Amino acid sequence: MPKTIRELADELKVSKQTIQYHYQRLPTKNRQKNSQGTNMISPTAERIIRDKVAKPLVAKDQQIGSNKATKTSKENNELIATLRKEVADLKSQRDKQLATKDRQIETLTKLLDQSQQLQLMAENKAEEFKTITFSKIEDNNSNLKHTLKSWWHFW
Repeated sequence: MPKTIRELADELKVSKQTIQYHYQRLPTKNRQKNSQGTNMISPTAERIIRDKVAKPLVAKDQQIGSNKATKTSKENNELIATLRKEVADLKSQRDKQLATKDRQIETLTKLLDQSQQLQLMAENKAEEFKTITFSKIEDNNSNLKHTLKSWWHFW
């Protein structure tokens, strides 16, 4: 019984586009449509598509039946040991860098605190100076008024 592209895709657990791709590359004698114009996949076409979809993918540098030697477990263990050592070195470097950054942050925080304390002291001194200056000006003004009254008194 013929199947639709969607039915075959669901059955093979692939996308509709994959089935559509292979369906379009079939010879025209293997392609058919039903009365509504829907593509129907005949059992022959289904078998061809199944064969193409079911084939395992092979990497470019790998060939089926190749006598290429694989790495031994000893080589793999050496590689793993080397990689672990590199990871440990990288972690150590990271920890050193973080410790250096922590010290820099601590130093900058102390400097900022000192700067704020100096700023506050400077503001207090400026306020104190203003207060002293204004009181001296007021004293001078009162002395001047007293002197002027005394001087006019002579006239």
